[in-house]
Amino acid sequence: PPSLSSFHLKLIIFFVFSIIALVSFSSCDNKMLYDENRDVKDGVWDIKEHLVFDFDVPDTVTKYNFYFNIRNTDDYPYSNIYVFFKTTFPNGKSGIDTVEFPLADDNGRWYGKGQGDVHDCRLVFRQGVRFPLAGKYHMEVEQAMRMEQLPGVLNAGIRIERAEKK
Repeated sequence: PPSLSSFHLKLIIFFVFSIIALVSFSSCDNKMLYDENRDVKDGVWDIKEHLVFDFDVPDTVTKYNFYFNIRNTDDYPYSNIYVFFKTTFPNGKSGIDTVEFPLADDNGRWYGKGQGDVHDCRLVFRQGVRFPLAGKYHMEVEQAMRMEQLPGVLNAGIRIERAEKK
């Protein structure tokens, strides 16, 4: 029987690992429904600047976890942030939530991942929530701090992913 040359063996191994990597990367985030961030102009989040997100919800059965994403610098003057979430439902009705998120511990160490003076944080907003209606949702996110010009915020956003079944 013919034997495989070293080149052919390496080619087969490369091909197999390429397929495994492709399948792994394409299914990495299959539980994610929506994940978007919006840049904040000049790193200063103005109280009038609304970050807008539109997303489609396929059903009312699946449970989801909501996250608030924020990228801030060491110039951010607080250890927390208050945020308004204004949601407009597919039927045109709307609601508003005010949420406080901690960004640093009592010693001033920033939560999340960071490099240099930039810090990325994903914070839980709600867990195991079902949407009341399927369809298109519109969400506006606003900073709700007592400063009209909130320095040190590079971008912010939302992530919505399927909750783990228990």
